[in-house]
Amino acid sequence: MANILQASLFTDFLYPFLLMFFIMYALLQKSKLFGEEQSQINAFVSLVVSLIFVAVVYPVVVVNNLILFMTVGVVVIFVGFVLWGFINNGDISLNSKVQKGLAVLTFIAVIIAVLWATGAFPGVWNALEVFFEWAFSSGTEGFWTNFLIVVLVIAAVAAVLKVKKAA
Repeated sequence: MANILQASLFTDFLYPFLLMFFIMYALLQKSKLFGEEQSQINAFVSLVVSLIFVAVVYPVVVVNNLILFMTVGVVVIFVGFVLWGFINNGDISLNSKVQKGLAVLTFIAVIIAVLWATGAFPGVWNALEVFFEWAFSSGTEGFWTNFLIVVLVIAAVAAVLKVKKAA
């Protein structure tokens, strides 16, 4: 049974309204678009934009989908940082190459999330779903085991050849 926080009034109106209002207000305050001390104007503009936003169903659905993606992503990153902190005695600093790689992965993930949340390219998503159902159905364990072994052997040979060239 759903609780009151899952009621349609909250999920379809209040949460998206508050999210959009606070984001819009913060952006207007930070950018000082309407002037230095214009908190009331920023609040009214944020109110109007937020009301327009929740009046249309599609943007709310997209934002709800993106919020779901973000919450799962934040939890995954948190768990990764906790494990990384355990490995490095609490130090979670990363070198610049790793940071750039993570930035690229984040950018790609956000693009995929937006495409998924908007329902763009449904044919692509259906084809991917069919492929994953075929690839990971029962009876394909032997294929994936052999595939993984081949990939590991190729990676080991490449690593040996790279080390040999460096020496």
